[in-house]
Amino acid sequence: MFKNIHIKLITLFLIIGVIIITVLGIYQIEVLKQFTSSDVQNIILEEKVNQVIKVTVILNITYSFICLIIAIIVSKFVNKPITKLLQDADKIISVNKKEKKNKNTDEIVDTFNMMTDELKDNLNEMTRQKKQIETIILHMTDGIIAFNIEGNVILINPAASRLLQLLPTDNTFTGIFNQKLNIDINMEKIIYLENWTSTEQKVKVADKVLNLFFAQFKDENDRPSGIMVMIQDITEHVKLDEMRKEFVADVSHELKTPITSIMGYSDTLLEGEYDKATQERFLKVIATEARRMAKLVTDLLTLSRFDNNQVLQEKTRFDLGLLVKQCQENLEIQIAQKKHKVECFVTADVPPVYADKEGIERVILNILTNAIKYTPEGGNIKIYVGFVYNDAYIKVIDNGLGIPENDLKRIFERFYRVDKARTRQMGGTGLGLSIAKEILDRNNGNIDIKSEEGKGTEVVIRIPTKE
Repeated sequence: MFKNIHIKLITLFLIIGVIIITVLGIYQIEVLKQFTSSDVQNIILEEKVNQVIKVTVILNITYSFICLIIAIIVSKFVNKPITKLLQDADKIISVNKKEKKNKNTDEIVDTFNMMTDELKDNLNEMTRQKKQIETIILHMTDGIIAFNIEGNVILINPAASRLLQLLPTDNTFTGIFNQKLNIDINMEKIIYLENWTSTEQKVKVADKVLNLFFAQFKDENDRPSGIMVMIQDITEHVKLDEMRKEFVADVSHELKTPITSIMGYSDTLLEGEYDKATQERFLKVIATEARRMAKLVTDLLTLSRFDNNQVLQEKTRFDLGLLVKQCQENLEIQIAQKKHKVECFVTADVPPVYADKEGIERVILNILTNAIKYTPEGGNIKIYVGFVYNDAYIKVIDNGLGIPENDLKRIFERFYRVDKARTRQMGGTGLGLSIAKEILDRNNGNIDIKSEEGKGTEVVIRIPTKE
C-alpha cells in the first residue's frame, strides 16, 4: 500500500513540474512575440522561440530524470525498508494472530480433552459400579425382585427365581404374590400406606420357609416409582428354632421322669413302714433314676462345654487297636449278660493315631455300648481296626434291630431317638451320638452309619494318623 502511494506522489510531482516548465516556456514565447514587429525581428524571434522550446524540453527531460532518480532513491532507501518493515510487521501480526488463534484453539482443545477424560472416567466408574452391583445381585443367596409402579418385573436375580420357583411367565406383582404364592398383600398399600401396612411376610414354598420383605423405592423427585422385594431362606433358622423348642421339651421331660420317680418312691417310703426287701427295692429304683439323671446332666454339661469351646484336648499318639481291645474288655460284663459273640480283628500295619485319647475312648465305648444294647441276646458283633490312606478306621458291625432309613439323617441330633420308650428303658439319654460326633469333629475325624431296619447296623469311625 505504501509503494502505491509513493508512485502516485512522484507521478503527481512529475506532472506538476512538466506543466510548470511548459507553461513557463509558453509564457516566454508569448513575451518574445509582443516585442517583434519586423521581418528581422521575426527571424530572431523564431530562433529565440526554438531556443525556448529546446530549453523547455531539456528542462522537462532533466526534471523527469531527477524525479526518476528521486523515485529510485526513495524506493531503495526509504520505501523498501518501510515496506520490509511493514511486511515484517504484517508477518509478526499474522504470527501473533495465528499463535493467539492457535493458543485459543489449544486451550479449547485442552478443555475439551479434559472434559472428555472426566466424562470417560465418570462413565467407566459408573460402568464399574453397575457391573459390581449386577455381580452382587447375580450371586446373592438372597432373592431380589424389583417391580415398577405398574407392577411389572424390572429386575430379578437367579436366587429369587429359584427360591420362589418362578417361570418366565411370572412377571407381575399380582401374578407372583397374589396368585402363585396366595399372599394377601396389596402393592398400592405398600406404596402409599407404608406406615400402616405390614411389609414383612413368611411363606412356605415346597420344603423351604421364606421371609419376604417389601419396600418401596423412589425416583429423583422423591416420588414412589416401584417396589423392591427381598427374599430370604429362613428354613434353617426355623428348623433350629424347632430343634431348640424340642430340645427344651426333651430336657424337661427327661429330667421330669426320674425326678417324678424319685419323689414318688421317696414319698412312699416316708408315708409308711415297709419291710426291708420293699425298702431296698424302692431305694434301688431311686438310685437308678438318680444315676440316670446324673448321666443326663453330665452329658448336657459336656455338650455345653463343646459348644462354648471349653473342652481341653490333649492330643497324643496311641495304638488304636490296643485301645479298642481295652474298651471291649471294659464291656465284658454287658457282653456276657446279653450272650453276644464279639470278635475283634486288628491289622498289623495300623500306624499310631494322633488324637485326644480320652475323647476317642469315649466314642468307642459309646458305639460298642449301642451295639450291645440294640442287638438281641445271642447276637454277633464284629469289630475291625485298619488303615486306609492317612486314616485309621474302626468298623463295628452288628446284626441288631437296625435303624429305619428315615431316621438315619437325624440320629446325630441331640435327644433324637428312634424309639424313645425303648431307649429310655435301656438307660439312654439320646445324646451319645451327638457327643461322639462333636469329639470326632474336634479331632479331624468323622463317623458314618449305615443301617437297615431288622438286619443290623454298620458304624465306621475314621481318625487321622498325621498331625
